[in-house]
Amino acid sequence: MDPEIVQRFLDGQREAAPEELQQDFLNIEDFWDRKLWHQLTELLVQYFHNPASTNQRLPLFKQFVLSFSEKINQLKFVSLGLLAATQCPDDHERLSFLTDLAQKVNKPSSQDAYVYALVAGAEVKLRLQDLSGARKDLDKAESILDTFDSVETEVHAAFYRTNASYYQANADFGAYYRNALLYLACIDTSSLPEQEAQSRAYDLSLAALISDSIYNFGELLLHPILSTLTSTPHAWLRDLLFAFNRGDLAAYNVLEAHMSKAALLEQHKTFLFQKISLAALTEAVFRRPPHDRAMSFQTISHETNVAAAEIEILIMKALSLGLLRGSIDQVAEVARINWVQPKVLDLGQVDGMRGRLKEWDGSVDRLGRWIEGVGKDVWAA
Repeated sequence: MDPEIVQRFLDGQREAAPEELQQDFLNIEDFWDRKLWHQLTELLVQYFHNPASTNQRLPLFKQFVLSFSEKINQLKFVSLGLLAATQCPDDHERLSFLTDLAQKVNKPSSQDAYVYALVAGAEVKLRLQDLSGARKDLDKAESILDTFDSVETEVHAAFYRTNASYYQANADFGAYYRNALLYLACIDTSSLPEQEAQSRAYDLSLAALISDSIYNFGELLLHPILSTLTSTPHAWLRDLLFAFNRGDLAAYNVLEAHMSKAALLEQHKTFLFQKISLAALTEAVFRRPPHDRAMSFQTISHETNVAAAEIEILIMKALSLGLLRGSIDQVAEVARINWVQPKVLDLGQVDGMRGRLKEWDGSVDRLGRWIEGVGKDVWAA
């Protein structure tokens, strides 16, 4: 582009800029004139993030940034493009803008920037209800990401956030849960607006409870985002997660009254009872010492509040899900369990484990004394 045309454009934009941005504009012109591309890029990113620049982002990008786009970091170029795209009048125009942006950086040397733009386009397609188009873009982005040894966290964060949104739209709660947690792992959660953090915690909690592939909530229970629900009307949801984690049927029965507040939980009440029954079963096994894990069906029925006729199905479900390992004696109606899936423990469960360790320590000490007494002089001190 003709430098004189660019200069006239900048002069007009400077005059239109708010007074507090005048100095930034002078610096932008100075860096552009001296061809200090790195400094210019950093200043433009800062300028575009300033709320006062809202009305200038799109014209600046189209008539100024594009004129030297090949000379700057392509990931930063896309970042500027994404900020400019927020000013498009509607999602259809925004999608067209982002599609052109993605094609511009679709080069072997800037595949990370291409993925960043591609994912942004997929996010717009989700809002336009084009789920198949969004999935196609996300699959393409994922295949490229898999070839990288490393990539900027902002690219991974954008991918996992949009991928999570796709699975949420498709009611695939397990995939949403995993991708949403990966997204949170890529960002500083303290930087999230309070309302967004609470919304994310709420959606993650529902997904963890409803998913038929998630029976261990440890990563979510330990995540600081869950604490954002504490002072909200949804605090009961956090309590419900902890009740499931410790297989607490009494707490579940109390909190069940709140489920009508969440339509998804209300729709899955039968499944949730099966899930809490499985949690109660694994907790009952966990509380027992390893040498005492042969449990009668009657004992399991008492521990889980499941009818005796359905206990065998419950145990088989736990075995098939990998929550337990062991065998079933159908004739004697006894389940022999030799392994329980590890999980995050609350203070009560840790105290119970402490008690079992003390009991084991005492048993070892008594055995040692018995051997010493029986062996007498045979044993060397």
